[in-house]
Amino acid sequence: MTGHRQAHPLLISLANLDMGFRTKASNHAFLLLALLPIPKFIARNRTRGVLDARLFHKCLDFILEPLKNAAKTGIMMRDPVGNYRYCFPMLASYIADTPEAALVAGVAGKTSSVTMASYKQFGDPFRHEPRTATKTLSQLRGIDADPWDLDAYIKAAAASRLNGVHLPFWRDWALADPSQFLTPEPLHHWHKQFWDHDVKWCIYVVGGPELDFRFSILQPRTGFKHFSGGISTLKQVTGREHRDIERSIVAAIAGAVPKDFLIAIRALMDFRYLAQAQDINAGAITKIENALAEFHRHKDAITEAGARRGKNGPITNWQIPKLEFFQSVAPSIEASGTANQWSADITEHAHITEVKGPARATNNQNYESQMCRHLDREERIRQFDLATALRTAGVDLRDSGARNLLETINPVSRLHGTTRNIVDYFSEATELRQGLKPNTMFPFRTFAETHVAFHLMRDPSFRRQTVDEVSKAFNLPDLHASLADYIHQVKQQTGFFSIQGRRATTQITNEELPFSGLEVWTSFRLQSKAYHGPHQLLPPQTINAAPPCDKWPHGRSDAVVFCIDPAQKWPHSGIKGTSSLLVERICLIFSIGHQVGQLRLIIRIVSTSPSLPDRFLAYIHRLDIVPQLNPAFSSASKNRRGPYPDPATSMFLLRRATRTNGSPISGIIPLRQVRALADLIPRFGAAAERRLTPTNHLAYPEFWLNKYFNKDLFYALDCQ
Repeated sequence: MTGHRQAHPLLISLANLDMGFRTKASNHAFLLLALLPIPKFIARNRTRGVLDARLFHKCLDFILEPLKNAAKTGIMMRDPVGNYRYCFPMLASYIADTPEAALVAGVAGKTSSVTMASYKQFGDPFRHEPRTATKTLSQLRGIDADPWDLDAYIKAAAASRLNGVHLPFWRDWALADPSQFLTPEPLHHWHKQFWDHDVKWCIYVVGGPELDFRFSILQPRTGFKHFSGGISTLKQVTGREHRDIERSIVAAIAGAVPKDFLIAIRALMDFRYLAQAQDINAGAITKIENALAEFHRHKDAITEAGARRGKNGPITNWQIPKLEFFQSVAPSIEASGTANQWSADITEHAHITEVKGPARATNNQNYESQMCRHLDREERIRQFDLATALRTAGVDLRDSGARNLLETINPVSRLHGTTRNIVDYFSEATELRQGLKPNTMFPFRTFAETHVAFHLMRDPSFRRQTVDEVSKAFNLPDLHASLADYIHQVKQQTGFFSIQGRRATTQITNEELPFSGLEVWTSFRLQSKAYHGPHQLLPPQTINAAPPCDKWPHGRSDAVVFCIDPAQKWPHSGIKGTSSLLVERICLIFSIGHQVGQLRLIIRIVSTSPSLPDRFLAYIHRLDIVPQLNPAFSSASKNRRGPYPDPATSMFLLRRATRTNGSPISGIIPLRQVRALADLIPRFGAAAERRLTPTNHLAYPEFWLNKYFNKDLFYALDCQ
């Protein structure tokens, strides 16, 4: 055989580290353990593949021998605070894509690496018997052939659907079982599967030009990719783009595909989002299993539409290895923890930091030794930086507990790497409230509620504007009436403000407003905390409320979720509380504590009147939830309709609230009541209106409240 100079990196991670710490590349929690050779064998194709697989296992057998011995007899190791512990390292996870998982498990192609299913059973709506280490080793012992009589052994192994590897590296590793350590890998098993299958099904049924147009007119978002040219002709798509397309695909195809087809695609999307949660309990496991079961109940609509296709036309089977692997996701999470910690994002990136980067630092000769020397020097520099930072901070490792130590090291570890620090508006708001930052303009431009923090620029975009000037600049004819109504509510209101259809004041147009002018901001930044981690800060999001201009002739106005019931706490309450809606002359009492609206204006009233609180305000056009049938109620129930998600899309359908004269229902609330940025996608129907553009589609009458916009919004809206 001959060997290439290129090699496959084998990385190892200490699995007991915090997931949030380990999955950041700049923390260097993954270590390069070895470079595996990529050989060329002079043999027939089938024999060549078996020899390649055997060499792979032989290399791992040699490299991992110290770990296997430690798993048998134990080894003394220091914990983070310097105490010795008697440890037995186990193989918690082997992060691999589908082909490598089969290689590790020792099974042949078209065979599940974690169950006993073969390719004809990949579409079954249940999990097959696990392929345990005991069963695979028993099959290997039952092969009546010399392992080095390759032709005979390969033929005998194929009868048991094995790949010809007679000594898998995990055979003598205590507690190592491929059916458990081959954990779900989100990057390849979920996001790549979405691109390779779900997207192609949607393109075929909706049509490439139609789907491209729908994606092209979606509103551009700061920090997210906008597919101005559509998605049907994309090449070399990255995992980041897979995720960005996932955010909008369900709402984009709604109305253009059969209902059962839509439910199948949506069920798979629910499955992915639910399985990516950082905190999964028994209830979440049930939801994951139910989402997958719902897909299997409706998947026939995909084949009936002819959407599953190959080179020779329609495919009527479901022989998709990654689809079969979905059945093992819930059991794997129960056994090994959340799946996001086993993503290949960090290991894929390691090809650059551990191989390509060090290789470029060599003189193109003796790669291995020079690469190891380069990596060793980088590690020594990092350790020196960390040690000097700890010494400067006065940290005594002998007196600190493990938890306090990790809390100390976490910020210090950001001395190296390119990780951007997330600004903490919550801490800044606390410091302002406690008077730790004197000479700060009042009202404070940074303030916070329990779960959200707000930040506005120091200086407004428009100073000392009259109401008429602002009304004209932003094209808001009822601004005067909304301000008068707000002032009336200030005198009466003790709780949260809401936007009602009936004005609280009469003869508003002739009423004198008790202030001299307005200050206007065109955007603000909203920061939230993670749904499953109340101490984890999310990156701030920019929310716009800009006036019409040449580029945005209708203005740039984002949609927001705002609270109207202080008893309900976003995000864990979801949209809950009490409200009423008149439907066909029947007043229905709904459970709703939050509303959705289009933010058109951010203002501050300039007044010397003590009766007007000095705070920032939001002028919002209200959007109402279109009532849907709730299958939980019997057909005889009078209140079967309510503010429930649409059964097919699992998203709320919103309609622009209007008065009897056709004007939008709008009002003013304190900016503090805003809770989240909402993503609205027009309800396109069978064919999207060709006059729609990214700048005018929010003038559409009906929208989907896109719960797939980000994971935290999904978890908040999915709790309904």
